[in-house]
Amino acid sequence: MNSLWMLVAAFLFSIMGVCVKLASDSYTTAEIVFFRGLVGVLMLLAVVSTNRLQLATQLPWEHTKRGFIGVSALWLWFFAFGELPVATAATLNNMAPIWLAGIIFTLGWWYGKNRFAWGLTTAICCSAVGVVLLLKPAFHADQWLGTLAGLLSGIISAVAYLQVRRLGRLGEPEYRVVFYFSLICTVAGFLGSMIDKPLSALWQGHTWTGIGLLLGIGLTATTAQIAMTRAYRYGNTLVTANLQYTGIVFSSVWGILIWNNAPNWVSWLGMGIILTSGVIATFYNTQQQPAASPSAITETDPIATEI
Repeated sequence: MNSLWMLVAAFLFSIMGVCVKLASDSYTTAEIVFFRGLVGVLMLLAVVSTNRLQLATQLPWEHTKRGFIGVSALWLWFFAFGELPVATAATLNNMAPIWLAGIIFTLGWWYGKNRFAWGLTTAICCSAVGVVLLLKPAFHADQWLGTLAGLLSGIISAVAYLQVRRLGRLGEPEYRVVFYFSLICTVAGFLGSMIDKPLSALWQGHTWTGIGLLLGIGLTATTAQIAMTRAYRYGNTLVTANLQYTGIVFSSVWGILIWNNAPNWVSWLGMGIILTSGVIATFYNTQQQPAASPSAITETDPIATEI
């Protein structure tokens, strides 16, 4: 039953995507990243203070690398949400487990630990076909940049997952991983916002709607991280990883209800192929992982991070 926490996480992440899409009409991507990180930092400081947890780390450089990669992926993902239909952006980002499995297999094959896997290769190729089917009916010439950002966010997310897994192996608790990621989001978003706006612009010109959307992004993202972490840590790994793809379904429903972006049958076919490919890639990735001790963070797909 603990795996069902992933359904909660997927639902919350889909709401986050809706909030990002709506907020992008009034805020830059940098501002959204800043407030997403700021709300997360404040929430986690409250949790740390209440439970008397330790924030000091012996791995500042590892957190910095993970944060830089993760923020890059998050930035691209938020930009894609602003440019593309919610379901399309969510699908492109949810290809990360496919890229992750491909990276793990390639590294293993390079070092002579894996044989050539026809099943995984076929899944990755099929996912490319799914992307073409998904984008062709919905793609417009002015959306090429958002499409590229969505694809890159998925690829970079896969690298970020590897960084999170490394931090888990080094003994970092998930709350600390999330905190430093949120902190780096805040700093990166602040610096990005200052490029074309004065400092005062971050705190002025807000509407109640805008404030609600920014709070919604931070609250849903951070809460979803907690639910995701719980699902991966205590639930069945394979079931949890596959339930993550329900986020695409949730995002599709929001797109229909709010923007009337009903995918046609070709788009649904593309989503279905990507989902199937992701399930196969996730199964392969799970089979390649050693069993984790009960006290360790499970070393599989995304843990303690939405990116």
